[in-house]
Amino acid sequence: MTIEIDVRAAATRLAGVVHRTPVLRSRTLDELVGAEVFLKCENLQRTGTFKFRGAYHAASRLPPERLANGLLTYSSGNHGQAVALTARTLGVPAVVLVPEDAPRSKTAAIIGYGAEVLTFDRYADDREALAVATAADRGMTIIPPYDHPDVIAGQGTAALELLDDAGELGMLVVPVGGGGLMAGCAVAAVGRYPDIRMIGVEPAAGDDTRRSLAAGRRVAVDVPRTIADGQAARTPGKLTFAVNQRLVRAVALVTDDQIREAMRFAFDRLKIVTEPSGASGLAAILSTVAGPLPSRVGVVISGGNIDTGRYAEICVR
Repeated sequence: MTIEIDVRAAATRLAGVVHRTPVLRSRTLDELVGAEVFLKCENLQRTGTFKFRGAYHAASRLPPERLANGLLTYSSGNHGQAVALTARTLGVPAVVLVPEDAPRSKTAAIIGYGAEVLTFDRYADDREALAVATAADRGMTIIPPYDHPDVIAGQGTAALELLDDAGELGMLVVPVGGGGLMAGCAVAAVGRYPDIRMIGVEPAAGDDTRRSLAAGRRVAVDVPRTIADGQAARTPGKLTFAVNQRLVRAVALVTDDQIREAMRFAFDRLKIVTEPSGASGLAAILSTVAGPLPSRVGVVISGGNIDTGRYAEICVR
């Protein structure tokens, strides 16, 4: 079974479970960038990001005896919320390893969905090793944030919906952290429109995917210090990089200030709230770093999980 078939099968499995999020249009945005722009608003997805798509899809495919023992993951917040809600929906326990400095609103949401939270130091601890040890001790199944075929397939359903609603696009701009959203969207989009240009977007402080694509191998960077905490990956996933190396045309870099401007624009002109990672794709086209735009462009707004205090702090600065 190819990954493209997996994405389509994931869409069938997720029907009625995930929200079919809206595609937003703005004449003001179109005029500013000189193209028709179609914004896929995953900030309006369950748990506030695209992550629920992959988490639920992966968990729902587990054998009943493994699922019953519960789910475990590691996350800066968004994937943790997705796994917590998935576990609650499926009636099983969940444990989420969360960085000590994760946004409090995201940690509170994970707890609110019923998961147990264990903290770690993102700058000193090996989160994957901690997850493996904890899962083995408790007999739970790890649902990784991105480097899993079922997670990738679930994330790709966002692009399938966008293309169903918008039709053919010349370019699709997608935020990149570990690469799962981009890999799933690239498989879905290129599978339907082979000439579409897939453009990834990373924070300038954490360009591990851009460097990896240039080197032709996975490259690690220091843990990024950026307001885009959801994209603070050190290295691309093994599976996600293999897909993105084949299908992604380029990776654009955006600064924290460019992300701030995009968040302000989204609030003032589009009337939507985005978290920094969620706004990075919009930042790339507003700042022109995504390169020349074709006549019709899709952008994934990947998430909106941010509390009012943090939102005001970032946007007012």
